[in-house]
Amino acid sequence: MSELKFIVREPLLNAAQQILGYELSWFGGEQGGGMASDDDLLELVEVLAAQLQGAEAAAQLNGSLLFLEATPALIATNVVRKLPAKNTVFRLTAADLADPETLKAASALRLAGYGISLRGADALRTGNPLLQVVSHVEGRLSHEQGAAIPIAALQSTTVKAVVRKLASWQEYDVCALQGLHAFIGNLYLTPRAHAQKKGLNSAQIIIIQLMEMLRQNADIRELEEVLKRDAALSYKLFRYINSVGFGLGAEIQSLRHAVTMLGYSPLYRWLSLLLATASTDSHAAVLMQTAIVRGRFAELAGQGILPKNEAENLFVVGMFSLLDRLLGMPMEEVLAKIQLAEPVAQALLTRDGMYGPFLALAEACELNNGNIAALADSLFISARQVNEAHLAALLWAQALKI
Repeated sequence: MSELKFIVREPLLNAAQQILGYELSWFGGEQGGGMASDDDLLELVEVLAAQLQGAEAAAQLNGSLLFLEATPALIATNVVRKLPAKNTVFRLTAADLADPETLKAASALRLAGYGISLRGADALRTGNPLLQVVSHVEGRLSHEQGAAIPIAALQSTTVKAVVRKLASWQEYDVCALQGLHAFIGNLYLTPRAHAQKKGLNSAQIIIIQLMEMLRQNADIRELEEVLKRDAALSYKLFRYINSVGFGLGAEIQSLRHAVTMLGYSPLYRWLSLLLATASTDSHAAVLMQTAIVRGRFAELAGQGILPKNEAENLFVVGMFSLLDRLLGMPMEEVLAKIQLAEPVAQALLTRDGMYGPFLALAEACELNNGNIAALADSLFISARQVNEAHLAALLWAQALKI
């Protein structure tokens, strides 16, 4: 793997803002205005295939799709078949598919269960023969007032329409009302205008109380009494702990068992995850999933650089990084309600201090904002390490099944 290439991702969302999958590319590729070469795209597939070796890793994707830019040269190789068929969608243009050999290769991939997404399908007409080959059509929203979305007419039971690069939540709502299948982009990181302040719900109040008790090394019996107030929280906490195997040898069924097997510090880490995923907002799924990936990514990136307990704090930093959005209040107000160590609070407020650069690196892999290489260099982390941590975090988050 090149020591200069970094994988970036954009989520594929449905109308309920739930993540259907991700578009993965090299930093500075099509998302940055350029076109990736055949060799670059082949290398990306090889990196992904290495990470997804074996049925267990592929199963961790849990039905999520991976959208990948492709070329005729790429899909003509056998390397693409190393990726799990039901989770992989290759993006091609109509010009690509005009070549008989490429059309044949794409049709063979479809028969094997892979997806083919037609890029720039706005000008395509209903009845076009390519609609019998592709699984998805991609287009952009016209900015002419009252204009229809061309690809909406192409959507069917076998072909899904995907809209790219929406500029505002108003555009998102227009597309959702027209029943389009999915949307690609980082709009979800932009708060909706006039969003209401949500504050902490009853479950989150209990979780914060437990976290504070853990910080003060409260007796396990006191912790159990608090957790018993909400049976759903107990169930969710133990499901999370058990869903990503730690080789514990037995299923965690009680708080006392969790403390015995894990200890207080790892339990605090799991409560931070529970806090971020305890939102009652029906549109919070993408934020929760992103926070989980950030937390796990930062933790993995910090392993070998920071002591184990500090790496666990990185997980908390990532998990809390979107609490302001999830709760609808400024981060300063969030931190006034949750007592955190000063380096954690500093990272959340300014991206500085011991933990801040790790969180900034995790965010850069979402935004393709040009800082990835500089941030990785500042932490003495190679591109290989960043990419491996990134992909491992995506798989880990999928296994939690939030």
